[in-house]
Amino acid sequence: MPARKAKNRVRAVKTPRRTSQKKPARRRTARQPLVGFIGAGNMARSLAGGLLKNGWARNRLILADPDSAQRSAVEKVLKLKTYATNNDVAARADILVLAVKPQVLRAAALELTQAVQRRRPLVISVAAGVRLADLERWLGGGLPVVRVMPNTAALIGSGAAGLYANPRVAPEQRNQAESILRSVGVTVWLADESLLDVVTAVSGSGPAYFFRVMEALERAAIAGGLDAATARLLTLETAFGAAKMALEGGEEPAVLRARVTSPGGTTEQALGVLESGGIETLFHQAVRAATRRARELAEMFGKGA
Repeated sequence: MPARKAKNRVRAVKTPRRTSQKKPARRRTARQPLVGFIGAGNMARSLAGGLLKNGWARNRLILADPDSAQRSAVEKVLKLKTYATNNDVAARADILVLAVKPQVLRAAALELTQAVQRRRPLVISVAAGVRLADLERWLGGGLPVVRVMPNTAALIGSGAAGLYANPRVAPEQRNQAESILRSVGVTVWLADESLLDVVTAVSGSGPAYFFRVMEALERAAIAGGLDAATARLLTLETAFGAAKMALEGGEEPAVLRARVTSPGGTTEQALGVLESGGIETLFHQAVRAATRRARELAEMFGKGA
């Protein structure tokens, strides 16, 4: 009898009803635009490499270059798909990065006109000195175009770039252009295209100014008796440390300079020599000269149909 009761109790247990709750829908990740590079030189490889490091899918990056050696380097190092003809990339790309020398940009753009007019991609030009009006004319007009002035430090992921967009560039496309350039450094949007000439003179040519200062300081150290290796190490580490302090501290360079300049000390004596030699005047003259030359080159590159 006890066994039967136990059996009945087991039968009395009800199976829980299955709820009709739906499983949460899978969130679809946005499909990355296909970025195509015209040119597979140093700047294109740096940008593509930066995008890969920042999570861009390898199958969403393609490059074109007629030089087989350049294509082989991309395929070997970055493992990316390359093409020998520019139109093969232009016909596929959602974002087309023109990474060729300014002297050949006109010819490259004219070759791409039909493909880009069909595809209507966002066009990003990193060719120094070529104005948007000229580039738009060569491409047939009506396209969203962003002009960029990068610098050589982009090759090591520490670049500084100025950007200017024409009115056809949508907010999402501005973000896309910025994300591409931010993969190799910092970006600054400009309200006036003419300011890109000043950017060219400051950050575009700027690395050479600092290299020249380092070169002079290194030679002065050797003249003072230090061996070449020690002079170079101290010069480079000092330059790096000063830049890092200025970037990370958030204080004006003038404040940092004053902090390390004790009255009557060695730094004050050295700065006095530089000031008497007109260091600030020379830098103003240098930036004006580079800006003027940038405008002259833009006029030269823009000639023709």
